[in-house]
Amino acid sequence: MSKNPCIKVCEFERDICLGCGRSRQEIKGWKRLDKSERRVLLAEADMRLLALEATGRRKR
Repeated sequence: MSKNPCIKVCEFERDICLGCGRSRQEIKGWKRLDKSERRVLLAEADMRLLALEATGRRKR
């Protein structure tokens, strides 16, 4: 089972968490996802975070 990607930042921009890259709906539904669904969601979240970093809206 994939570990929860929350890093306790929980600051949102356009419904995307700047800490983990997931939407509010994805965060709420995390426990109901199976392992493969979580892997897909994590890959999508990583892409969102990269896009936010590229536009300067997320700082590490």
